[in-house]
Amino acid sequence: MSGEVLFLSHRIPFPPNRGDKIRSHHVLRRIAELAPVHVATFADDVADMAHEGELAAITASHCLTLRRKSLARAGAEALVHGSPVSLTAFRDPVLAAYIRRVLAERPVSTIYAFSGQMGQYIPASFKGRIIYDFVDVDSAKFEAYAEAGKGPRAWIDAREGRLLGAEEARLARRSDVSLFVSSEETALFRARLLPQDRLECDVRALRNGIDASFFNPVGCVPAEAMLAASSPRIVFTAQMDYAPNIAAARRVIERLLPAIRQTFPEASFHVVGRNPPESLKALHGRTNVFVHGAVGDMRRYLAAADLALVPLELARGVQNKVLEAMAMTLPVVLTPDAATGIGGSDGHHYAVAESDAELAGKTVALLGDPVRRAALGAEARRFVVDKLSWQATLAPLAGMLGLSETAVRDAA
Repeated sequence: MSGEVLFLSHRIPFPPNRGDKIRSHHVLRRIAELAPVHVATFADDVADMAHEGELAAITASHCLTLRRKSLARAGAEALVHGSPVSLTAFRDPVLAAYIRRVLAERPVSTIYAFSGQMGQYIPASFKGRIIYDFVDVDSAKFEAYAEAGKGPRAWIDAREGRLLGAEEARLARRSDVSLFVSSEETALFRARLLPQDRLECDVRALRNGIDASFFNPVGCVPAEAMLAASSPRIVFTAQMDYAPNIAAARRVIERLLPAIRQTFPEASFHVVGRNPPESLKALHGRTNVFVHGAVGDMRRYLAAADLALVPLELARGVQNKVLEAMAMTLPVVLTPDAATGIGGSDGHHYAVAESDAELAGKTVALLGDPVRRAALGAEARRFVVDKLSWQATLAPLAGMLGLSETAVRDAA
């Protein structure tokens, strides 16, 4: 089948500087190699709008609109309409009008929707293929928040999980293929479907990859800001306005570092990533804790570290932060949730631990054994280069889309 593709995404896939945008960026680029692609997407802020030229360079047409709806307004609309807040937050008449126009005027044979918020834009009248990339089971994430929370917030999260679960099932029934980032997320989603839907819905894993030519320690100059701190240097890299990442950083600072410093009293801990909350920024410089915020080149901070510590207690899908550290030959100590979907083996490609005592113990053991650290890091890079390149992970995409590898791209 030949034709054009409509790509729907809740965030502009440029720049690829956070987990969801890394995946959508590489998927969009691969689709653009196969067929003319039209993109409807949102900018979170003015900085995102500055990347519109990069989007235009690979698309036949696009609509990029700044998302202005406040969370409070989205919440109020959601209560009135009985819908998930996640959907009302991304409901926009400008984007909807663009999508109607593209489907009316262009020979779109396939819609690729990225993330659960965008299913609301797929018209019931569309007769072509629909590929739905959920990435993670978002409804399960909100259910976990509700179980861990209390009061009104727990009620809100429970409501969101329930309504999102119903929406996810509806979208799976509507789609030709439903995609998730790992076999574990795929199994979780299938288990949550009704028996009849489980039989009829095509649910698959499309794993994240890594650009190992970019994340390569060869020739990478370590960040001076980290080298100035005492060693051993432990790093945690993440988008730092996301609650599970904040909780993981605080777990290191409050629960793991005291145990690690019984053996390595000068150990420093470095939090690297955009938008850290004030509660974390206030700890910068105290007891060898450094909160660096957004940085120009994450590779330099990974290159300056002795070990990456990723003690996530709630993780959905494949953690790009782990893949990036592995590609940089950095040994990683992580929780089982953070290792989900990577496919490596404990003790060979990374070190898995769950309790605070186990996490601190494995960290101390590796910090005290430079030879073992180097071997673990080398095996980690070898694994991601061989198994997790974007070319390898996205190889099935053309077939899913119903597009030929030799599809001719016509001018839009």
